[in-house]
Formats: sequence, C-alpha cells, structure tokens
Amino acid sequence: MKFSELKLTHSLQDGLKAIGFEETTPVQEFAIPVILQGRDIIACAQTGTGKTAAFVLPILHKISVEQPTGIDTLIISPTRELAQQIDQQIEGLGYFTGASSKAIYGGGDGSAWEKERKALLEGADIIIATPGKLLSFLRQKTGDFSQLKHLILDEADRMLDMGFYNDIIEIISFLPSNRQTLLFSATMPKKIRDLTNKILKEPEEVSIAISKPAEKVVQAGFSVYDEQKIPLIEWLLKMSDVNSVIIFASTKSSVRELAKALAKIRPHVEEIHSDLEQQEREAVLRNFKNKKTEVLVATDIISRGIDIDSIGMVINYDVPQDAEDYIHRVGRTARAASEGEAVTLINPKDQQRFARIEELVGSEIRKAQLPSFLGEGPNYTPNKNSRRKNYRKRSSKRK
Repeated sequence: MKFSELKLTHSLQDGLKAIGFEETTPVQEFAIPVILQGRDIIACAQTGTGKTAAFVLPILHKISVEQPTGIDTLIISPTRELAQQIDQQIEGLGYFTGASSKAIYGGGDGSAWEKERKALLEGADIIIATPGKLLSFLRQKTGDFSQLKHLILDEADRMLDMGFYNDIIEIISFLPSNRQTLLFSATMPKKIRDLTNKILKEPEEVSIAISKPAEKVVQAGFSVYDEQKIPLIEWLLKMSDVNSVIIFASTKSSVRELAKALAKIRPHVEEIHSDLEQQEREAVLRNFKNKKTEVLVATDIISRGIDIDSIGMVINYDVPQDAEDYIHRVGRTARAASEGEAVTLINPKDQQRFARIEELVGSEIRKAQLPSFLGEGPNYTPNKNSRRKNYRKRSSKRK
C-alpha cells in the first residue's frame, strides 16, 4: 500500500515525500487505519519492520487535525536510546506539521531537567519518556496529563523484562481513563497478555512475523573455542567490504577487550555500554550513525532502540542469554529494504543455547567453516553437550 492511500494530512504527506517514504510496511498498513479509527491496539511485530512510524504517523495526523493545547500523547519506552530515536523520528516525519515533542529520560544535567519539567508543565504535544524518570516527575506532581488522548507503550515486552510492570501501572494511575491505548511489542508472552487485559479496551490485534529475523538477513554461525573468537572477528572484518558493523557482547569486560583488540587493526572502532556517561553514549551513537565510526562494540544496551538502515553486519561475540534477544540483535541489520549479515560465534557451552535460537526461528542456521589458519573448532553437537551436562549433575549428586 502507498502512504498516499491512507489519506493523511497534506503536511504529513509532504514530510513522507521529503524523506522518501512511499510504500507502507505490513505493520504500518494494518495498524495505521486501526489507530486512525480510535481503536485500542496490540501490535506484535519484529524489530526493523517500521512499527515506530506505524504509531507516530496516525498520532501526528490527529494532532494536525485537532490542534491540542496540552499534552496529547504519552509514549513510554524502555531505554533512553529508544526514547531519543522515537523523538528523532517524530521530528523527521512531523517536520511540516508543527507538532512538538520532548524526550524525557535520566542521565541529563540540570538544564536538561528544567527543559523536561517545562515540557511536562506547559505541554508539548508528545512526551516520550522512560518509566523511572517519568514516574519521578509524576510523584512530584510535575506534569499535566489531564488532556491526554493517547498512551503508547513501545517495546512493552522489554519494559516488563526490565522490571517496569509496577511503574507502568502506577504511571497509568495518573492518566485519564478515557484515552486510546496502543501497545507495541516484539513478542507476546503471557505477562504482556495480562497487562493488555488491565489497560486496553477491546483492542484490535495486529501480528506480523513474530519472532523471526528479517528475510534479508543472511545468518551464519561459527563453532569456536573462546581463544579463536577475536582472531575470527579480525578475519571477518578484513574479509568483509561492509563499513558499518555492530558487534554484541554480553559483558562490559568483553566489550572493552574486543574494542581494544580491534582498534589495532581497524580504524574508527568505538565501544558503548552502561559505564559511559549519557553524553558519551549519545556521541558514540551519533558517530556511528554518521559513519564516522565503522565498528561499534556494544552490550545489549542498544540491541533495541537504534534505527539505522544501512548496518551491513551484526556479529554476536557470544550467544545471547535469551533466544528472543537474538532476534533483536540480528534485527539491527537488514532494516527496511536493505540486506545484511548476522554472524554468531558459538563456543561449546553455548551450543545448547544456540539450538534454542534455531528452534525459535524455525530453521537450522548454517554453520560456516573456520578459516584454515585458526585450526579446527569444536563439533557442533548441542544435544550431546546437554547430555554431558546432565550426566555431570547426576554424578555430583551421587557423591
């Protein structure tokens, strides 16, 4: 479907043309008309499918038509990085509408706090906020949401995984009950269903390609020993012609070690993790988005919430703890209409974990052969490894 068929306001159509948006993605095609009708919605779609625009565009349309005088829409997101991305997308899509927005999150200085306070009291059209920061303002009675018409929960599954369930319920207690509520999530576990039963009214459901990597991602795994990991990544970077790579590691110490090693063989390598100050993290992401940084080594802090269309390769230094996190990591590449590669390094203890990922995505992921200079890697036998682990547990109990 073309965006021109959705009958959005002329100012929105002008913004879409200016940034080259012509065709809707499936989640946009199904969700936008429902939202324009005023219905509550549960939308389940994988990362990278355009779900941010799926809720931003109809909200901007309504704001353009109705011209609210207070806070019209509250968007709650799990991380400051995602809040910033949503704010930037609102700015781009709504450039010709005159709609105002403000992202509210922790980690800023005193001047940032004052700007956030002013937006909550005087009323930007759209507030994008992380749960903890917003709740701290609400408990201080800072913020006028009396005219709120729309509540949007983005990455709802991630927020619940981070322990924000009670915060979300408390935030909602400060909001008008007569509102339209939109819930977007990459997965739909039982705890999300329980939340929707509490806060949504007869919602319409939209489900697009749940828990599958984008079709244009070329996936591969290497069965390796730990000491082979860094030399293999160095080889992959030398052999690849892509100049925008994210490498995910599960610990901050691994991120630091890997970034230090790669900086010796490749220019423009940076690291990002929770130990960096907010301004440092923003600068790192800005450099990566502007192509000043070619290789970004990161913890899962950015597995969600970075919206860059031209990331050529994602490398998993280790297998993510949760199979769903694999979907989000891999979803950083092959976004929109682009193609990408996703490579995972699998040591013996992570083989069973990777097998669960293959079960989740519904297919076996190709195991690539190691370059000859690295020697042989371990055999990929996740079921045998699992049996050995269970045998060791039984043996230790006999003792």
